[in-house]
Amino acid sequence: MNAFKAYKACVPIAWSPNLYITLVRGIPGTRRLHRRTLEALRLGKCNRTVMRWNTPTVRGMLQQVKRLVVIETEEMYKARKQKEANHRALRTPMVVNHLPAPASDSSQQPM
Repeated sequence: MNAFKAYKACVPIAWSPNLYITLVRGIPGTRRLHRRTLEALRLGKCNRTVMRWNTPTVRGMLQQVKRLVVIETEEMYKARKQKEANHRALRTPMVVNHLPAPASDSSQQPM
């Protein structure tokens, strides 16, 4: 499953005043215009997320670099973060006993 589908699978899309933008593809090898757009969005490294207002200017910038980024609404972003937190939550430690099991005296059964 690619990153786009993974992000979209959490919550249905709804309009949001804020957009969470995550850079999911590398910058090397892209056009200079795309690099400048990512720089204006303050996306410098892969898997970094920034929050921007949902304005026509920002949407136009995202249209230019849509193959490099994933766009999430606030609900989608919170659902993804909650899912990651649940995955990283502390679990009870698994106890492994490496000692041999105690031998039962089955050969000396009382009659």
